[in-house]
Amino acid sequence: MNNYLTSVGLVTGFLILFVTAIQFELSLSLIWLMFLISPALVIWMVYSVLTAPIEIKETFEEQWYQDKPRH
Repeated sequence: MNNYLTSVGLVTGFLILFVTAIQFELSLSLIWLMFLISPALVIWMVYSVLTAPIEIKETFEEQWYQDKPRH
């Protein structure tokens, strides 16, 4: 699995655990610890996605929305 996919998956999983911990009212210190760690995880995820070695062949002017190819 690529590094950027790993980071997105891990940070998404961390978010799900964080929201679940809040919903089930787990330890307040655990919730605060997760909250304080989350900015570093988001920065890591953004960095890994932005520096991923992905080659895009279209320019923004040619295809401004990358969901499906223009006909």
